Amino acid sequence: MSGPLIGLITDTHDNQDTAAKAVDLFNERKVDLVLHGGDYIAPFNAKPLKGLKAGFIGVFGNNDGERFGLRAAFADLGPIHRAPYELVHAGKKILMLHEPDVLDALIASGVYDVIFYGHTHRIDVREGRTLVVNPGEAYGRVTGRATVGVLDLAEMKVEIVDL
Repeated sequence: MSGPLIGLITDTHDNQDTAAKAVDLFNERKVDLVLHGGDYIAPFNAKPLKGLKAGFIGVFGNNDGERFGLRAAFADLGPIHRAPYELVHAGKKILMLHEPDVLDALIASGVYDVIFYGHTHRIDVREGRTLVVNPGEAYGRVTGRATVGVLDLAEMKVEIVDL
């Protein structure tokens, strides 16, 4: 991978062990930004993520009820936004979602270089004009597999990594 690199994590669901493994991986790979696709669940889940050596941006998931507490707990890491959230990083327009509502229409619009989402706990990587990525669940208990993604924006390729 030639970089710039983005770490992709979603659906941690309070699993601090896999969140800590993700932090170690992202730090080892020297990602410059980590995107979280929501479903942190409780504010204490910020603790393992505080070891990140990269920038952080998140969106809320459907199970994130304590939004005030989550924003406060993550304040030192970076912002958590309501989805959908758009950003530009390294010249690429990225859309962050939790639930994949109207995903096909968003892809067809051609507006985004990358669409990153979560919610389904299932890995989904679709290459094309728009790169679509769901790295699967960092939680690891719904599918039995805890995974994250490392996105190379120069190559527009994503690697799914088991934790």
